[in-house]
Amino acid sequence: MEYFLATVDNDGLALAAEALGVTKPSLSKGLRNLERDLGVDLFHRVGRGLVLSAAGKAFVGPARQIVRDLVAAESSLVDVSGLPRGRLDICASAHVAEGPVTELIGSFRKQYPGVVVRLADLRPVDVVASLIRDGHCEIAFSHFPFSAPGLTTRVLGIHEYWLVVPHDAEIVWRDPFPLDDLPDIPVVGLPKESSSRTVIEKALQAAGRRTTLSAVVEQREAVGAFVVEGVGMSFMERTLAERAAGGGARICPLDPPITAPYGVIYDEARLSPAGRAFLGTLAP
Repeated sequence: MEYFLATVDNDGLALAAEALGVTKPSLSKGLRNLERDLGVDLFHRVGRGLVLSAAGKAFVGPARQIVRDLVAAESSLVDVSGLPRGRLDICASAHVAEGPVTELIGSFRKQYPGVVVRLADLRPVDVVASLIRDGHCEIAFSHFPFSAPGLTTRVLGIHEYWLVVPHDAEIVWRDPFPLDDLPDIPVVGLPKESSSRTVIEKALQAAGRRTTLSAVVEQREAVGAFVVEGVGMSFMERTLAERAAGGGARICPLDPPITAPYGVIYDEARLSPAGRAFLGTLAP
């Protein structure tokens, strides 16, 4: 069931196998076994790709329910010492996952080693309420402000974006750098749907500053390398900016600063013992 849903959610075998941590042959065999057990073809094989069949489309909802019920059953268990066990599914946007969420999961696992944590990417197109309601995840992390009717939201911290400039850029350096007097250097940016790009563009607009793009990079971790190679300057979350500085880029804060709060989203009524324990480890 998980193989099937991962293939649906990741639009094919390659990304699904990567997300699940299995090989493509193992994933393909698992799907064939499921189809054999059900007696129907869930996918049409078109070239090297897969397209959901009518039976496959009809099976998505029941499959999600089965997996959701199994995860809920596993997560309701406690070990002999009364500690939660089972699995905890978390979704987090890429901008939040690498630093804060990773540290929180590490701390949680030390206290609750019987719980396996699954961390999935929260994409800009995802509807968090649906992800939680449909059982994709129990807890989500994202930038705020965030509209989530019927869900509980808590701000946990603030990201600050710094200016990152090629080391050989011929500019008058200032620290902090005035936002209304930025260098005349094109920007290496993220896709339009990125929440951080939205925050940055609003701040630039408020400062009356216009910039031009030199490159749009899907992977935010690669932006620093583009700057180091002289493709352009960028605005990066402080932790990533410091990493780019290790590669040779020049970095500094901005004046006024560009910031974005981040936090956690969940449904109080749907929390498992593992989910409640995880939230209990968060700073109030």
